[in-house]
Amino acid sequence: MNRLTVDHIWNQQRIPVAWRKTGKGEKLLARLPYAADNKAWLGSLGRVRPVWNRTQHQWELPKAWFNTFVDKSLARFGSVYIIQPYREQEKCSPACQNATGHECQCSCMGEHHGAGNDGSWFEVSDTFATRWGREEIACRLLSALRKAG
Repeated sequence: MNRLTVDHIWNQQRIPVAWRKTGKGEKLLARLPYAADNKAWLGSLGRVRPVWNRTQHQWELPKAWFNTFVDKSLARFGSVYIIQPYREQEKCSPACQNATGHECQCSCMGEHHGAGNDGSWFEVSDTFATRWGREEIACRLLSALRKAG
């Protein structure tokens, strides 16, 4: 995802944002639309006190609160952005990578056809190999379902 887009989403003030980090000891970062009771509302999510980081203008929460924060944000605000790391998985097969002809029926759509295995692929079987791309940042918007009535 484009860094400018992530920054724009993180800095907007209409929809709550959860930034899920995966490193050891890192906190769940959160931003909320301004409300006088934000600290009390966040405090109701668990036993630990939420920390307001004045310099970064963000809440720091335990990572274990992620699901609760998302669920409660959907209930209170109707939507929430989630920013999180991801790694794309590529799939191919040794038969495709080692092919000598032009016919390809692999899920890679010929991208790795005849290219061999440079050591970055994990060969699960004769018919399946996989590898993970580099870590990137993904962002998604969740919206609460409206009850029919």
